[in-house]
Amino acid sequence: MLVTGATGYVGGRLVPRLLDEGYRVRVLARDPGRLEGRAWSDQVEMVRGDALDPASLAPAMVGVTCAYYLIHSMQKVAGAGDFHERDRRAATNFSEAARAAGVPRLIYLGGLGDPQAELSHHLRSRQDTGEALRLAGVPVTEFRAAVIVGSGSASFEMIRHLTERLPAMICPRWVYTKVQPIGIRNVLDYLVAALAVPESAGQVIEIGGADVLTYGDMMLGYAQVRGLTRWLVPVPVLTPRLSSYWVHWVTPIPAEIAMPLVEGLRNEVIVRTDTARRLFPAIQLLDYRTAVARALAQLDAGHIESSWSDALAASLGDRVPFSFTAQDGMLIEVRQRVVDSSPALVFRAFTSIGGDRGWPSFNWAWRLRGIADRLVGGVGFRRGRRDPDLLRAGDALDFWRVEAVEPGHLLRLRAEMKVPGRAWLQFEAQRQEDGKTLFVQTAFFAPKGLFGLLYWYALYPFHGPIFNRMIDRLAVAAGK
Repeated sequence: MLVTGATGYVGGRLVPRLLDEGYRVRVLARDPGRLEGRAWSDQVEMVRGDALDPASLAPAMVGVTCAYYLIHSMQKVAGAGDFHERDRRAATNFSEAARAAGVPRLIYLGGLGDPQAELSHHLRSRQDTGEALRLAGVPVTEFRAAVIVGSGSASFEMIRHLTERLPAMICPRWVYTKVQPIGIRNVLDYLVAALAVPESAGQVIEIGGADVLTYGDMMLGYAQVRGLTRWLVPVPVLTPRLSSYWVHWVTPIPAEIAMPLVEGLRNEVIVRTDTARRLFPAIQLLDYRTAVARALAQLDAGHIESSWSDALAASLGDRVPFSFTAQDGMLIEVRQRVVDSSPALVFRAFTSIGGDRGWPSFNWAWRLRGIADRLVGGVGFRRGRRDPDLLRAGDALDFWRVEAVEPGHLLRLRAEMKVPGRAWLQFEAQRQEDGKTLFVQTAFFAPKGLFGLLYWYALYPFHGPIFNRMIDRLAVAAGK
């Protein structure tokens, strides 16, 4: 199987599903290095290629029995023209390369919407991309979905952040448009099941979850799952442009991406045919609230790692000392240093923190935070650590819990102090080709509601001196 778009959310989740089903997988990526941090990277064949460069596609197509096309763009790129035209050109190149290589089948994930209606530019582009894939004559299974409920889906992340951060939301008319969201698990169910259903080849298949809702219903349903109280305040007029700027400031989604999303929200996107049910009767559709709960489970102990690997330290090839971003509903600070020492020594340095040794920077501030936590009924700093030198998963470490330990490589701590959200602190030692070690220190915070966001930014000015000194001192300790 050939999978494109593996650096994206759907493609990144599809690859391990295919591997679990016993398929051999080849991945096409413009920069395969971005996939090196994935747990499955050593189980697939990686090929460098770009759908906009026809010559680069031929090596990826050799011996392929089915190719997944999961590529699309939503914003203009300088000098590259409109995203609609660029997507059509990429799809045309891909389908022609597949035909030339004798690939018998393509599977594509596009956008739901009545093709006879006046669709937004974005939704029309998604459906036109499917048409471009069919032009070369290779049978295409085109799934069309609306909002995919899962962390990393732009539409769902927009709804998620608006709901998390605003107790009361000004709602234009598009908030009351009908939509049929679908959980990422069901999307993957369809994409994988299509391989075993030859009748799905050459079909356009509309897919959706168990519920037909409005976007307002989705916001309120999300709030209920999260235990938040939210109010919707309808307004008669709020243009897509103004709405996109509002989304830009309130959520991590930039205006150039928010604009096509918001424009698409005026279109009713619900399943109009029973093709999916006839072809895939065994797939059990999730209701919206269950899908939301599963998406939020990505922040739980055993699942969060799959949300981090696509855009954080593994992709920072220029060794940026510090970066701050928001991804998958989390606020993320990444600091890194190159240490002239082995990963084992760097690992020993960062696994020695806490307990009687204290913390390598502003130890008094950490202890003051522990006292404050005890005053509000939290665990405080009294627990120390089980062993002064060794850590294992499940250990208490002051007011943290050891969530994961990978000897010589990684330590991840989950905060157990009282905070309006969920927090992690992660340390990694990555061996470099020159014999040195890239030391990566990452703080993650998933805020709950507006207060959680305010809490983070109130403490953010203190993070610089505390976390910078911490990684510097640990790097010095490892070097010694």
